[in-house]
Amino acid sequence: MRFRDRREAGRVLATRLQTYANRPDVLVLALPRGGVPVGFEVAQALKAPLDIFLVRKLGVPGHEELAMGALASGGVRVLNEDVVRCLHIQEATIDAVAKEEQRELERRERLYRDGRAPLDVRGRTVILVDDGLATGSTMRAATLALRPQHPAAIVVAVPVAAEATCAEFRNEVDDVVCASTPEPFHAVGLWYADFTQTTDREVHELLASCQNAWEPRERR
Repeated sequence: MRFRDRREAGRVLATRLQTYANRPDVLVLALPRGGVPVGFEVAQALKAPLDIFLVRKLGVPGHEELAMGALASGGVRVLNEDVVRCLHIQEATIDAVAKEEQRELERRERLYRDGRAPLDVRGRTVILVDDGLATGSTMRAATLALRPQHPAAIVVAVPVAAEATCAEFRNEVDDVVCASTPEPFHAVGLWYADFTQTTDREVHELLASCQNAWEPRERR
């Protein structure tokens, strides 16, 4: 399956998540930026509130597309030990990249939320959405950062993923929904006709369009 774009991928993914539709305990958290258009469509289809959960990849210097780990809100850092070991990456290098990515994470938090506090996940079934899973380091950082906030359940949901990565998450969270697990996988972007980078403006507009739906649901 090759998706036209992230919005179409979100609509397809939503069809695999119908068991979570129309449930007052369900909350969709999208990983910016690419996960937000996907998460928007999922939240609309499930009639669930949408929020973001910020995670930043730690790219290998000089080869930034290769993840040596990730950061998430709450100060969580996850390392890809295989990459770190094979490339002999020093702790000082990891710290320098993490410091830079922490600044970007905080910038996006301010930009996307417009002063809104994060939605409370305590006791909720949280569906974590991204546009795909390759190594899973970004999603893994998100799940680790969520657990201390005491959600009732964590569901990892993506339109496309490496089968091995999906299998790993089945041992780590309450449910995993991967709409497509092509082999050979290679990279997330290969499975989208349009994999143009999602912009800050697009993220802001999608979240702002959901704002009116968040607040009444949270007050009830």
